[in-house]
Amino acid sequence: MSTDIYVDNLPFDATVVEIRDLFCPYGVVESVHLIKDVETGRLRGFGFVEMVTGANEAITALNDCEFGGSRLKVKYPAKWRQVCPPRSRHW
Repeated sequence: MSTDIYVDNLPFDATVVEIRDLFCPYGVVESVHLIKDVETGRLRGFGFVEMVTGANEAITALNDCEFGGSRLKVKYPAKWRQVCPPRSRHW
């Protein structure tokens, strides 16, 4: 059974590969999802890492560590929420 980990305060230029490499020393990473803004396509600064093993070790080691000039906030269990479709803007 895998564990979803919430990762906040990611740099806006972070990549899936970089995040996977950051978490891999602590266990088996199943997937990495970086959340993007629907309108701009730019990263929103947070994401989710799904780990098969080593989730507790990764959370302990990586919470409040520096990555790409930012201090990460690593928490679990991750709470996914439904993404709402973009609203039209009426000016």
